[in-house]
This record gives sequence, C-alpha cells and structure tokens, in this order.
Amino acid sequence: MSDLLGYFKEEHELFRESLRRFVREEIVPNVEEWEKQGRTPRSLFQKMGQLGFLGAEFPPEYGGAGADFWMSVVLAEELALCRSGGVAFSIIVHTDMSSPWLVRFGTAEQKARYLPSIIAGDTICALAITEPDAGSDMAAISTRARKEGAEWVLTGAKTFITNGVYGDLYFVAARTRDEGHRRERLSQFLVERDTPGFTVAKKLEKTGMWASDTAELVFDQVRVPEANLLGQEGKGFEQLVAGLQQERLTASILCVSAAQQALGDCQEYLRQRQAFGRPLAEFQALRHRVADMATEIEAARQLTYHAARLFSSGKDCLKEVSMAKLYASETANRVAYDAVQLHGGYGYMREYSVERFARDYRLWPIASGSSEIMREIISKQLL
Repeated sequence: MSDLLGYFKEEHELFRESLRRFVREEIVPNVEEWEKQGRTPRSLFQKMGQLGFLGAEFPPEYGGAGADFWMSVVLAEELALCRSGGVAFSIIVHTDMSSPWLVRFGTAEQKARYLPSIIAGDTICALAITEPDAGSDMAAISTRARKEGAEWVLTGAKTFITNGVYGDLYFVAARTRDEGHRRERLSQFLVERDTPGFTVAKKLEKTGMWASDTAELVFDQVRVPEANLLGQEGKGFEQLVAGLQQERLTASILCVSAAQQALGDCQEYLRQRQAFGRPLAEFQALRHRVADMATEIEAARQLTYHAARLFSSGKDCLKEVSMAKLYASETANRVAYDAVQLHGGYGYMREYSVERFARDYRLWPIASGSSEIMREIISKQLL
C-alpha cells in the first residue's frame, strides 16, 4: 500500500513486512479451521505476543514497544488481510478496544499486574459494555456495582461481548450511583475470569465473524477488591467515550483494508472469468462498477488517515473519527454487495472469500457505535 502522505516511516514498514509474513504463514492457512471452531485460539495470541505484535503502543517498562498510533494502524491493516474478519476482530479487541483503557486510566499497580501478560498474549482481554437493554446509550447501563467495605459487588448482565467466551480479563462498565447527571453514574472495573459469581451464560451464534467468540455474561454478586476500580468512580462514561475514539478509528481501518482486498479479488476474477467469448473485465458495466468501488475505498482511506492523523497528534477529532467510522463501514458493505454481485453465483458460495467478507463486515455499521449514532454525533458537532 503506497504511503503518499508520509504517515508511515521505515519502522512502520519493517513492522508491516514482518506482520504480513506472519499473517500469510501463521494465520491464513488456519482460518478455515478456526472458523469452524468458532474461536481464535489462545496460541495465536501467544505467538503474536512473543513476536511483539501485541504491544506496539504499550509502555516499554511492561514489555511494549512504546510506538505511536500508526503502528496500530499497520497492525489493523495487515490483520484485515487474513481473510477472516473474526480473527482480526478478536486480536484488535484485545490490543485496541479494551486494554488501552488500562494504559490510560490504570494505576501503577494495575498496569504492573496485568500489562505484561496482556502484551505477551497470555491474558486475553474483553470489553463488557453492551447489555440486553442498553447498547449505544451507555448512560442507560443497568449493571450495578455497590461498595461494601473494601470491595465492589457487581450484579447484572452483558451481551454481544467479543472474546467473552474465552477471555481472561474483562473491562466492565457498571452503575455506581443513582443520583446526579446520568453521565456521572458509571464506573469501570477489572474483573478476572475466575472470580466467583461471574459466568459465561451463552456462546452466541452470529451471521458472520465466526472465528470471533461472542458471549452473554452474567455477574451474580461478583466481588472484586477496591483496587479493581479502573480510573475514577463516577467517571466511567467519560473514560468510555475517550476510549471509543480509538475503537472506532481502528474499526474504520479494518473496513478499508478488507474492502481493498475484496476489490483485488474482484479484479482477479473479472480478468479470468469469461462470458460471451471474452473476459468479464472487458464489459463496460462491470468495469465502471469496479471504478466506483475503488474510488469509494480510496475516499474512505483518506478520510480514515486524516482522522488517524488528528487522533495521533492528540487533537479533538470526535467529528472526524465518527465520519471515518460511518463512511468506511458503509463503504465496506457497499463493496461487499458489489463484490458478491460481480462474482455471480460463485460470490454466494462459501469457498469464495467475498462471501465471508460480506458476512463478516456487515457487523461494522452496527458495532462500536452504529451508523445512526455516528450520524447523530456528526450532526451535533456541526449544528
């Protein structure tokens, strides 16, 4: 992928080269089996941890590389090329959609306890926000945490939790107050898998993202020490909003990279497949559709890179990140529709990767903030 705007330096490209080789040799050959198993194996996290792929942005004192956000951009772009949205999703939830909260808001003791094993891939992370009756409206979360002496007691349920079935450390949002502004009632907690009262109630079956395990979780009088409060009590909503920018931006990157790969699959297919005595690539109607796909992907990439530039420099970019998430995820789905159509009947067959791409990336206009929520955020920023 060309870097016309100079975002990527030599160290980023060396990381990309190493990661691309790993994806090609260690992930792609196993994707079919992991899709059938409905999970990304722990051994993959550990292999990636050993090679330093999971700790790009994390502090060196805990085993990370201390790199910038563009290294995480490379991670997402290359993982998206493994031809399994589920595998990429599971890894990115671990590296960019849960554990960064620990770096931002954790105490020195919390970081020392958890970060080394997270970076090594021995502790798999999950983010537990969504509930059966509360998704995009985070302030409506009903899972509760009450203080009893030196402990917090959590009660409630979560759903649609990625890495929820096989995870080890859960970043849990819970209500700790009943009074005051509704956005000042939430807090975040660190909950370990083997904590009494915590159970995985159900492994959920999904349309796509099969290699990414998804769970319903139950917290029945789950007691955690006071030291497991993440950040400040009552500041959970602010913390979550701050962290969601990286989550949504990373989702945009996944969408753009995977859409680019799907476009490449279409180009190859149209050159090889013949109809009426000539390659499909010679039919103007199909050529023009490919041109539209390529144009939309490039527009999505540049918008996403622009948002990433603002985010990496610490600037306020709520509007731009929301725009990138909205446009990239919907572009990926338009590309998916056209990719299946261009492949004809073969596009509907599971042996062709565009079929899985269409199923997997249908999630992204829903997850990490739906398209409707993105439009609401953008409009509020504009008006």
